[in-house]
Amino acid sequence: MNSGEYWFESRDGLRLFSRVYAGPEGGAPTVLCLHGLMRNSRDFEALAPHLAQRYRVIVPDVRGRGLSARDPDPTHYQIPVYLQDLEPLLAGLGVERTAVIGTSMGGLIAMVLAASRPNLVTRIVLNDVGPEVNPAGLERIRAYAGKAPSAGSWSDAAAQLRLTFGAAWPDLEPARWETLARRSYRESAVGTIEADSDPRIGDVVRSSPSAAPDLWPLWNALARLPVLALRGAHSDILSEATLARMLREKTDLRTVTVPQRGHAPLLDEPECLNAIDEFLASG
Repeated sequence: MNSGEYWFESRDGLRLFSRVYAGPEGGAPTVLCLHGLMRNSRDFEALAPHLAQRYRVIVPDVRGRGLSARDPDPTHYQIPVYLQDLEPLLAGLGVERTAVIGTSMGGLIAMVLAASRPNLVTRIVLNDVGPEVNPAGLERIRAYAGKAPSAGSWSDAAAQLRLTFGAAWPDLEPARWETLARRSYRESAVGTIEADSDPRIGDVVRSSPSAAPDLWPLWNALARLPVLALRGAHSDILSEATLARMLREKTDLRTVTVPQRGHAPLLDEPECLNAIDEFLASG
């Protein structure tokens, strides 16, 4: 199913972009998909058309990524600002209620959004993230974020991506890596292939406190919200211990562990698709 382009302006004047899949009919429920730290909306180019058979699907490029403008002030690359950016997007599209699917950073945004606007968010899918971030995974992200060099060809970009994420996605065929490279990089005006995110985002991450904030109080605020947690079996961001505590504190939490995946599942795995379909349909 084809997507449409939706452009909108942030509160501080940045031109931001979102893909919008209209869905089967005007009254279809809405699903908002939020990508990870150095990622962009193309991460959902397999999942979104699948969901659009039943839902209207909104997939923004968070500021500094994809087609959205880079921020002249990199200190704005933080979750409170991203939440402000969602306001004109959702208002402009007339969204009053929505499910949210969030990968990594997108999942953190989803949790804060649900806690701050409980009448807006109907349910959440957390893709390999929770209220506590494993320090080992955080340090790995700090090491690579914003440091990807430009590549001379798409095959070089695919090889570079594989060096970074090969442990997370160990069973992918070469053609799949090139597909993922085209989601992760873009060709510049002078023909170089560059990571499709502002490299200064990585600088902001490295200058932030070494420990991730404690979001367990936020988790408790979501006690009545339906939540599905997906975890890569080898994740270094969402630990088994954290997932177990999430389930202890929220006994209706639905969980799926995805084999052969680290951080984060790609959301086209059969386990993910089946779980997401069932979860969204149960609301």
